[in-house]
Amino acid sequence: MRARQLGITLGLGMPGELNAITDVPGVRVGHSTLKTRVDGKQVRTGVTVIQPRPGEARHQPCFAGYHVLNGNGDATGLEWISEAGLLTTPLAITNTHSIGIVRDTLIALERERLADPAVYWCMPVVMETYDGLLNDIWGQHVGPEQVREAINHAETGPVQEGAVGGGTGMICHEFKGGIGTASRRLPAEQGGWTVGVLVQANHGKRQELRVDGYPVGRRLMEIPSPFAERGTPGMGSIVVILATDAPLLPHQCQRLAQRASIGIARTGGGTEDSSGDLFLAFATGNQDMPPADYGRKGLPFSTALQMVNNDHISPLFSAAAEAVEEAIINALLAGEDMSTDDGVLVPGLKPETLLQALHKTGWDISR
Repeated sequence: MRARQLGITLGLGMPGELNAITDVPGVRVGHSTLKTRVDGKQVRTGVTVIQPRPGEARHQPCFAGYHVLNGNGDATGLEWISEAGLLTTPLAITNTHSIGIVRDTLIALERERLADPAVYWCMPVVMETYDGLLNDIWGQHVGPEQVREAINHAETGPVQEGAVGGGTGMICHEFKGGIGTASRRLPAEQGGWTVGVLVQANHGKRQELRVDGYPVGRRLMEIPSPFAERGTPGMGSIVVILATDAPLLPHQCQRLAQRASIGIARTGGGTEDSSGDLFLAFATGNQDMPPADYGRKGLPFSTALQMVNNDHISPLFSAAAEAVEEAIINALLAGEDMSTDDGVLVPGLKPETLLQALHKTGWDISR
């Protein structure tokens, strides 16, 4: 069950057909999930890959920008985005200790697809959150085969949520977390563009959880917390990927990424020192971008571009905030019970449990 299936409508905007990041034309998502045991230890982890364009990202880069709300996290490739404003590779999300192998595998895959690698280099964007309570994170079980599987499975259409891909071992607001997605499509009079969001939610304290503005977390405190005897609530992170088909320039993508903070705040997150809150936005609205085969001969000296006038950009900001808010709730609702290696339960947030808590706070589905 997703939020809208329960009658929970967050914000004023309308979602796209799938209410997913893949409502942005050309965007594809693929997961590779590991649920096994290795040398007696529980493995609950994986990789999620986002392809920004229908073809290879290097053939038609996207403008992109990023924002760091709290920097207790890690990512590769962001310095080049800061410098050039271009996303030239797929995006990947995994666990904290697997960034390196995922990055290296994405480079190897680029090498395999290049006719002349001498004229091209790449710095893939890989982001992370920590899954060490549910996963043997020190075992570094994500390997090249998982990255390849996620790339090969990347597709348009509905996006699987919850304990899949990079979100397999994640915990959110002391419930099972993971992958969540949502979108907003602007009406024609506001440009008709779509903003899609994918989150890897692994953050937040239960008592701070809010849904549609209502403090439901305070009504859920009787449910045992997985942090009762180990760790500290909120000691996780959240990664947010925002996509849009609006013609945004790099600095506008950065401004869009900043609005993820609002969606996280609306659900009660964003205040923990131990949380890495990193957001990246990319825009596919400029279609004729030159390829990123650096050193290639015959490229034009300039490229004609479009941009959204700042007088009309505010609806995109609102769409981003709403979609992030809904994606987090969708990630929570997709979570199912999972236990740590020593038997501590990480409970999934059951739809009926959430609705009961909402009603206790005064929420009215008919309003």
